Amino acid sequence: MIAALHKQREAQRQAPLPAWEVRADRLRRLRALVMENRASIAAAIDRDFSHRPPAETDLLEVFPSTGGIDHALRHGKKWMKPRRRRTGLWFRPARSILLPQPLGVIGIIVPWNYPLFLAVGPLTGALAAGNRAMLKLSELTPEFAAHFATLIRTYFDPAEVTVVNGDANVARAFSGLPFDHLLFTGSTRVGRDVMHAASANLTPVTLELGGKSPAIIGANADFDAAVTSILRGKLFNAGQTCIAPDYVLLPKGDETRFIDTARAVFNRLYPASRQFQDYASIITERHHNRLLSLIDDAAQAGAAVHSLAADDQAAGGRRLAPVLLTGVTDDMTVMQEEIFGPVLPVMSYASLDEAIAYVNAHPRPLALYMFDRDRASVDRMVTQTVAGGVTVNDTLLHIAQDDLPFGGAGGSGMGVYHGKDGFDTFSKLKPVVYQSRLNGMWLVQPPYGKRFRQMMRIMIR
Repeated sequence: MIAALHKQREAQRQAPLPAWEVRADRLRRLRALVMENRASIAAAIDRDFSHRPPAETDLLEVFPSTGGIDHALRHGKKWMKPRRRRTGLWFRPARSILLPQPLGVIGIIVPWNYPLFLAVGPLTGALAAGNRAMLKLSELTPEFAAHFATLIRTYFDPAEVTVVNGDANVARAFSGLPFDHLLFTGSTRVGRDVMHAASANLTPVTLELGGKSPAIIGANADFDAAVTSILRGKLFNAGQTCIAPDYVLLPKGDETRFIDTARAVFNRLYPASRQFQDYASIITERHHNRLLSLIDDAAQAGAAVHSLAADDQAAGGRRLAPVLLTGVTDDMTVMQEEIFGPVLPVMSYASLDEAIAYVNAHPRPLALYMFDRDRASVDRMVTQTVAGGVTVNDTLLHIAQDDLPFGGAGGSGMGVYHGKDGFDTFSKLKPVVYQSRLNGMWLVQPPYGKRFRQMMRIMIR
């Protein structure tokens, strides 16, 4: 790994500020990698999951990956240009700019849940900004990891982009390399370890973590549409999504209505006739057992368990039929850990103030979803809580907006990427002041006599 890093760093020294044509060529090759191998990539991910519908890979990985690349190709040349900044009155006619420069070599640690999008997304920002990149892919998606490494070698010179594969020990070593920036997507627990490893080299980090993202149904919401959106966002990839709704808050007395509506929605989205063809598996047996343990722990502590599938509609294998939990309390494990699966606690509130207080009493989530047709209620929830990102009257959509930054807050992460914000994350925005040949600096230089004191009386007021 260190040899690959040195090779990329030396190549960057030889061409420290690549022209837009060079960056655009790299982005086009990345797009070609995705599109020309779309079917084989989906097949590799499907094998890793034991079942992941190719339709979900297209919608949730290929579409946002190519969309992000296209956005960078449209706007990247403009992002590269020096940015004029105001020069202070007393320093004119000097002029000030910010000069975007590549940081150098970017490290990207990719999780297993969306292995294509969460590799291509940050790589797009790194390449648009003129950097080289090294990616560490997850050992939990070995088929995809091996295939993607082969594709990268086919489409890129190792001095541009390279892939590192291996187990957790390799990941730890990768985190400790002296990158110019390191982006990690994964759990909060592992994020702490990554940040600690990076600190040895003072490597700046962007951490895209997780947390418990709430979905709040307001008193004036379109209830059926809200439930449909929550179920859709929750059940993509069988809930193995960092910004999936992790629990629901709804007005007191609406719990039974939510359960009945959710059951109808699930059976409409995933009818028995298709035998779970459009429903993904849980990534490993260990993760599957963990989810079963969360359900059992909650049930033993007094929660009620409501399966959304019919009794004779068995998912089979590692496909876990979705479950709602009511009567949950904060001391249950399911309310203390990010769920990352098709298990959804449903809680009630007496007033919107109570719902806001509940959200604010817990770590800041990566996403928040508010459903209501009353603008004042929406504005209160959006402005009085802090979250990495918000979608109103739907779920997940904010991550797919190329002109919006994506990132967490507090325990759900630090730093952002996507679009211009990703370009800036992977750039050094260097402040530069150009002094004019005619300037007044001679008025405030030593010796500090009468002229200097007169100038200070004018300048300091």
